[in-house]
Amino acid sequence: MRIGKLAKATNTKVETIRFYEREGILPPADRTDANYRDYSPSHLAKLTFIRRSRNLGFSMAQVRSLLKLSDNDNHPCAQVDAMARDHLEEIDRKIADLTALRAELAHLLGSCNSDRIGECRIVEALGSA
Repeated sequence: MRIGKLAKATNTKVETIRFYEREGILPPADRTDANYRDYSPSHLAKLTFIRRSRNLGFSMAQVRSLLKLSDNDNHPCAQVDAMARDHLEEIDRKIADLTALRAELAHLLGSCNSDRIGECRIVEALGSA
């Protein structure tokens, strides 16, 4: 299949596919006689894996590791489990940080009942150490 069809099938930009190829994350496609890229079902599967991993928030380094691990069907999945568990813990930390940030901002909004900047609790709080 041509790059445009692969892009559409995986909801990936053409330039992103080319980037993945340049970076060695996606193997280069064969070329047709007219020098067009010709992607196989294995390219589709690998790109789907990459996109799903990225959508779950895995970094490119983690995606590389997951791809490497996924190449060996007989390898125990303990490393994949550990990577996923670590990533989930990082997501939980980010959620906690965002929840605290939201609570602080909501508190600031609740404390401000002035019409003048000079009496605004939000501006006052932002300016204090």
